[in-house]
Amino acid sequence: MDDSPDFRAPLYEVKANLFKGLAHPVRIRVLELLSEAPEVSVTDLLAATGLESSHLSQHLTVLRRYNLVKAERRALQMFYSLAYPRVAELLTVARLLLNDVLQTTQEQLEYSAGSSPATTSPGAAGARTR
Repeated sequence: MDDSPDFRAPLYEVKANLFKGLAHPVRIRVLELLSEAPEVSVTDLLAATGLESSHLSQHLTVLRRYNLVKAERRALQMFYSLAYPRVAELLTVARLLLNDVLQTTQEQLEYSAGSSPATTSPGAAGARTR
């Protein structure tokens, strides 16, 4: 099956395909590394991710397919950079969203822990009045 972006498809499908390109922790990590510098060599990406060359290559291929990164060969070395600066912005927004979700979850857990079973169970009030 060909997962190449089809820009004639409805926008929601194009968006879904963009997120397919992001749908792996290694690819997110690579994009984070590329967000921190104008360009990064494959050697540096290998060192930072700890991946085997073939595995990193597969992930970089996916990122190129979805137009998230661009590559440039210089002599024997490949350098990668973000295809669009907004990719870094997308990662920042995702981090902020996750912080909000985690904060809400933390608040809900704290609220739940503060509620005792005796005060929240339906029969608790009747049992105390007998």
